[in-house]
Amino acid sequence: MATIDQSLAHGDSIIHTMDPRVRLGCAVLLTVTTALLHWLPPALLALATGAGLTLLAGLRPQTVIRRLAVVNVFIVFLWIFLPFSVPLAAQGEPVLRLGPLAASRAGVDLALLITVKSNAIVLTLLALMATIPMQDLGPAMQRLKVPEKLCHILLFTYRYLFVIHQEYRTMRRAMAARGFTPGTNRHTYRAVAWLMGMLLVRSWDRAERVHSAMRCRGFRGRFHSMARFTVSARDVMLLAGCTAMAAAFIWLETTRRGLA
Repeated sequence: MATIDQSLAHGDSIIHTMDPRVRLGCAVLLTVTTALLHWLPPALLALATGAGLTLLAGLRPQTVIRRLAVVNVFIVFLWIFLPFSVPLAAQGEPVLRLGPLAASRAGVDLALLITVKSNAIVLTLLALMATIPMQDLGPAMQRLKVPEKLCHILLFTYRYLFVIHQEYRTMRRAMAARGFTPGTNRHTYRAVAWLMGMLLVRSWDRAERVHSAMRCRGFRGRFHSMARFTVSARDVMLLAGCTAMAAAFIWLETTRRGLA
């Protein structure tokens, strides 16, 4: 059986050996502060921080570039529409004019800020969270007092997503064995709709059976794990460093507001 790809979770770098709870807390701290930035200099500092963390994690450049490419495909659409949708400043000259459309400096600056922040957040999450095995991420969230239902959703999604995909492939093979050939016609749309409906019904039925089996085994709303986490001096240094960088982001942001 195939599982969700966790190629980044296997390694022996400094980041890989640190406490998952500390990495999770640092990821939340850095990404939240980065998302709240409204000025380019602290966003560039956040991008540099994310790049530095990926180097500490020893991630392959090809893998990082592939993950960033997926995000930047959507950001391209921002560059297409956003510069032309933000109004020009009073007596301001457009950066680019295409017929009746005029790209404003404020729109370009906003698109650039979003691009830098998005890539900074993705790099940070790749370095700090993608390097945590899923079997450790769930217990780490529980130790940090994350709501139990969120932990359950995460663990069950990881455990049964590939099972649902296997059900889908089995049903597709059955359709192909009966001569089904997809196309752009009403018959195809009806068949795909029935496929999705049956997949939902089977998923619901499996969820009911899994829940009943867990109740029979004494499940009372909490997973018990054999994982044991210990905080070392390097974990404290990582937490202190991430806290200092988050404070630097906030300080630069407040400095900009003071200058304004």
